[in-house]
Amino acid sequence: MQVFNLALFLLDAVIYFAVMTAFLHYRRQLGLGVFLAALGVMHFMETYLAAVFYIELPFGTVSPGSSVFFAGKLMMILLLYLKEDAAVVRQPIYGLFLGNLLTVGIAQILQVHEVVALPGGRAADMAFLSEMGWLMVWGTALLYVDAIGIILLYERLGRVLRSNVVLRFAISGAAILTFDQIGFYSALNILFGAPPSVFFGGWYAKLLSVVLYSLLFAVYLKIEQIPRLARSTREITDIFNDLTFRERYQALLAKSGVDGLTGLFDRGRLEADVPTLIHRCLDRGTGLSLIIVDADHFKQVNDLFGHLKGDEVLKEIALSLQAGSRPSDHLSRFGGEEFVLILPDTDHDSALTIAERLRIAICRSVIRPDGQCVTVSIGVATAPEDGHALDTLLGRADERLYRAKNDGRDNVHGRLGRLVPSGAGTA
Repeated sequence: MQVFNLALFLLDAVIYFAVMTAFLHYRRQLGLGVFLAALGVMHFMETYLAAVFYIELPFGTVSPGSSVFFAGKLMMILLLYLKEDAAVVRQPIYGLFLGNLLTVGIAQILQVHEVVALPGGRAADMAFLSEMGWLMVWGTALLYVDAIGIILLYERLGRVLRSNVVLRFAISGAAILTFDQIGFYSALNILFGAPPSVFFGGWYAKLLSVVLYSLLFAVYLKIEQIPRLARSTREITDIFNDLTFRERYQALLAKSGVDGLTGLFDRGRLEADVPTLIHRCLDRGTGLSLIIVDADHFKQVNDLFGHLKGDEVLKEIALSLQAGSRPSDHLSRFGGEEFVLILPDTDHDSALTIAERLRIAICRSVIRPDGQCVTVSIGVATAPEDGHALDTLLGRADERLYRAKNDGRDNVHGRLGRLVPSGAGTA
């Protein structure tokens, strides 16, 4: 029986992680609210099961509510932090805590009502509802502390385990869930007289869940790299955009951050999106490269052929950069005749190769009215070698861009003293 219970215990954990991770992965298509609502709906069941539902496993007495679902929720919060940021993580925790306080308050008012018994109906156990409310308040207060602790510990472990994200995920979960087990068992012991075997059985079960969730997290990281799963061709929100003016208005707002001339992202969108992208790439240990592209002698194009022709040249450069970029790249117009291309999961040598390919492609495809090709100079920087912040990478790439300009234009410059020679165009 214990072995059968263990098999079901593991199945519960796999199903929970798979479904919740799918909600989080497709949050752009479904909306983040789907993931957050599912997280909240499960909260009452977790607490209820932790109070009254226990099974025997080979290592002790365990509640799946605490060991599978609450442990899973904490790991989901860490995963949400990795996908979004701390500001987003706070929202479901505040919502749960305030909702639980509301449950306790309403339960007190309901007990004052004069109740009418329905034929064959069961009497409401208001005392149990009140106890559950307070238990959920305590559990959510612990969750708040747990969430802060697991994020801080995960980040601190990054100093020594930067390239091993899965191990950081596992160690953080094991440490914080040990703390949580001590705190939650204290409440169970006071309210329901839970014996010590519940503490040790629950602790072992939570550690087992962390191991399983970490393995599933490793599998998810592999699946996430499959290109066809990285993005959807049509989001669900697009359907609603077709139906109501309000949704069309929201779609227009979503276009903010797009350069009006080229259709690329603008500088504001670059500064908003890329820090998170850098953070994720460094966490995965894959690095990230940044390319600054600047059109050579662009003022001459405007002076000789007019600003309208200059705008056409910028559009053509943008199209050439788009054609040479990958779906995962982030391309923006930085200002004037400068463009910035972010290359996730790309080392420095690969970025230099891509930059050289783009330089050649622009010279071949963008032609001035006088028949001369438009050339570009390019500077390249890579994280973590050149820094961990967007401003630092922009500064390094900009230094190398001007070095490329000073070296005769129409070339790619990587590290100081390292030049990718030109061979396809003229400055």
